[in-house]
Amino acid sequence: MFTADGKPSDDDPRENGPALGDERTTLVEAVRCARLTLEMKCSGLDAEAMARRSVEPSTMSLLGLVRHLAEGERATFRVMMAGQDVPRLFTSGTDRDGDFDGAVPDPQVVAEAWDAWRAEVDFAERFVAEAPSLDITGHDPLNLHGSGGGSMSLREVLVGMIWEYGRHMGHVDLLRERIDGRIGQ
Repeated sequence: MFTADGKPSDDDPRENGPALGDERTTLVEAVRCARLTLEMKCSGLDAEAMARRSVEPSTMSLLGLVRHLAEGERATFRVMMAGQDVPRLFTSGTDRDGDFDGAVPDPQVVAEAWDAWRAEVDFAERFVAEAPSLDITGHDPLNLHGSGGGSMSLREVLVGMIWEYGRHMGHVDLLRERIDGRIGQ
């Protein structure tokens, strides 16, 4: 977070988390910080800015990334790990890029994306907190999560989520800078 004069503030919610934690605490904190970064980078933007595309021919936008990450959270924790049979949120077998293609500058679309993302994050946080061990497994028969078509432990899933958010935070940084010049954090 930044103060009005552009200097880093002391109230960054990603700072001062658990230190010297065990494996679960460390992984959960890293995912929490990555999720917070997404929210922080999108804060204060209207629907038009959230839906602004990067550079042709890409359809990437901040809104598309929120939708994409909601879809990823759902596929990982609800479907693969919890074994729930739930429909996709924004994509389908015939529209694999629906998360980005449907990211239009409409306040209701933005609100629905954030609501979906928060619901999936809440589910994931509860699932991880209630899991008896990082060794529990989910099955990934289609190799959607990098399992090679087999099982994945919760430990591997958390590392995968850290990687997925980290990969997209670079996109988020560039998109936000393009919108209003805001950089950092």
